[in-house]
Amino acid sequence: MLMPDPKALRSLLARYADLRIAAPTNDGNRRALDDVTYTLCVMTATSTIEDALERADAMLAGAAKATATAATVPPPATGTPAISAPSHESAPPRDDSGVTLVA
Repeated sequence: MLMPDPKALRSLLARYADLRIAAPTNDGNRRALDDVTYTLCVMTATSTIEDALERADAMLAGAAKATATAATVPPPATGTPAISAPSHESAPPRDDSGVTLVA
């Protein structure tokens, strides 16, 4: 199953909570609540809002755990670059490699 974007899921959950708290009093608010409910069900692959809310919580908990795990990986070193052997730019190239180049 595809994982919905956690930000979009949180936003939808907040919208659902706002609409539920406001207790839809007109047709516009009822339609908005129905739309959010439907979208939550689709995003979580469930058929009831109760299941959708439960699955959304589980998905967000899993996403938080994955983020925490990823955060424990140390960042790459940012120190000074390794010192390499000095180059001998003035010396002519040697041709004792045993490789013959053909043009």
